[in-house]
Amino acid sequence: MNGVRPGSLWPDGLWPAGLWTDIVLVAGKDLRIEWRSRVTFSQVVPFAGLVLVVFGFALDADRRTLQAATGGLFWTAVLFVAVVAVQRSTALETSDGARRALLLAGVEPAAVFVGKALAVAVQLLVVEALMLVGVIVLYDARVDSWGLTLVTCLAATAGIAAAGSLLGALVAGVRSRETVLPILLLPVLAPVLIGATRAFDDAFGTAAVDGWTWLGLLAVFAVVNAVAGVLAYGALLEET
Repeated sequence: MNGVRPGSLWPDGLWPAGLWTDIVLVAGKDLRIEWRSRVTFSQVVPFAGLVLVVFGFALDADRRTLQAATGGLFWTAVLFVAVVAVQRSTALETSDGARRALLLAGVEPAAVFVGKALAVAVQLLVVEALMLVGVIVLYDARVDSWGLTLVTCLAATAGIAAAGSLLGALVAGVRSRETVLPILLLPVLAPVLIGATRAFDDAFGTAAVDGWTWLGLLAVFAVVNAVAGVLAYGALLEET
């Protein structure tokens, strides 16, 4: 790992090559812990499936309405799953002095942020893939554009992971962070819910909208939160 002191943003203005190594190490650490604990598969995936089933029962009387609402139901379920994933990611850094150990090891805060966001994104993409199969089976949904569906998932997930990791660091030092995080995160993710739902409406052929235009909103959201995280994560680590 590189020896950049905590809070620094590589004064030479360049992205040091060592940051990529740190990013991979941080992301790999989180993913290995999740793989060993099986939290994602034993808790998050069943939770996501249960949400889809409950939504399906609620609207089952009107199959056409259920199909038309597929995009909104899918991304509402994703946001619930994202809260659980981000809470888990935050807990990993605050337990057993893991965060302090990273700082003492000289890991660049930006690398910690990107690595943790990457780990959250990977977990969400796995869950989204399973949920996509779920909505096709349970809701009898038909995908008209797999390309738009895939790109929407990537852009929306990037924004969710970046915003979640940033807010997770913000509330890391709060005792009631399990309660505070959803209160902060869900309103912030409203643009993702709107943009991703409209893009899915186009991808599933349930509404006459231009999904690629809404994809631009998702891209801007992801970039803004990623840049904010890279710039602010060091200060948040030092504060908490």
